[in-house]
Amino acid sequence: MTKLLGDFEPVYVVGAGWHRYQPLSETTYVELGLTAVRAALADAGIGWEDVDESFIGHGRLGMAAGRPMLRHLGALGKPLVHVENASASGSAAFRLGCVQVAAGVSDVALVLGVDKPRPTYRSPTGTQGLADDAIVPFTHFSLLTGAYTSAYGVTDEDMARIAVKNHGNGAKNPNAHRRQQRTLEEILQGRKVAGALTSLQCCPVGEGAAAVLVASETAINRLGIDPGKAIRVASSAAVTETTVSSDQQVTEEVIARALHEAQTPASELDVFELHDAFTIEEAQYVEASGIAPPGQYIPMLKEGAFDIGGKCAVSTSGGLIAMGHPIGPTGVGQIGEIALQLRGAAGERQHPGARVGLAHMVGLGAVGYAHVLRRD
Repeated sequence: MTKLLGDFEPVYVVGAGWHRYQPLSETTYVELGLTAVRAALADAGIGWEDVDESFIGHGRLGMAAGRPMLRHLGALGKPLVHVENASASGSAAFRLGCVQVAAGVSDVALVLGVDKPRPTYRSPTGTQGLADDAIVPFTHFSLLTGAYTSAYGVTDEDMARIAVKNHGNGAKNPNAHRRQQRTLEEILQGRKVAGALTSLQCCPVGEGAAAVLVASETAINRLGIDPGKAIRVASSAAVTETTVSSDQQVTEEVIARALHEAQTPASELDVFELHDAFTIEEAQYVEASGIAPPGQYIPMLKEGAFDIGGKCAVSTSGGLIAMGHPIGPTGVGQIGEIALQLRGAAGERQHPGARVGLAHMVGLGAVGYAHVLRRD
């Protein structure tokens, strides 16, 4: 029988750090990554020598990108694993770190997501779809937006309100790519991308880094880590597509698994960081999670249910739309954001009384990851 994370020893997030997500710059990826790692170590109050192994999620840096980064902290001869899983690279790396600590293989694991834009090339494997040149991501999500608005009788203006919320949250986040509050008119009048989608309803893909430290109870006690900073990872779920599944169905399945493993109904979630690369995804995935019934996301959004201070604060970081989506760091940064929220340490974007959070990412629509975090 397949075992779950909860069948092993408890696992905790004890430190988080970032290099701000930002447009392409002259900053090297080594500096991006080291900034995040050093911030996470300082947050946890431990040294590099206390880390037993490292997992690095990235999608654009080529082979063995971690070595030239981590050697600056000291080459300790400890295990180093690189993970590429499209947009879910950081989420996949986090799951691996949790499993190693839960199984007792390591006491402390570093999970780092780092990426920097570079030229991309079409795969030579011949596995592309026949319409890959015509149905690019923003076209796909524009079509999904039209289907959703038609099915549920909502307007393009209603969908743009999602971006208003997330830009507002991002404006409060010092690590966000976009840090400017936007009005509904600004969102609607932005550069047209496809159909009703404007550029401000689509995520920016830049550079940055995020790091978290995962530790066992033994390590917390042995290293004198502040137990008030320890946020338990209550579940870790991963799925892949079937021949008939969509992005939304992958999301529905992986979130259902994560909530079941954590013995947590969707109604108990206080904060939710999700893969909102386009505004329609937030509506779809909140409904797929069970937080909102089908077709009820927009009415609940208008009531403030997903605002900071509402029923369940969605994308307090600003989400991919405002926080940004540098690929490798995205899933790791979500974990860090939820850890801050559950500690009560998120500053002006703090959701009052947050105790349970869910992080969710999808990779190319084919792989899905979800993690439930809980403040014990």
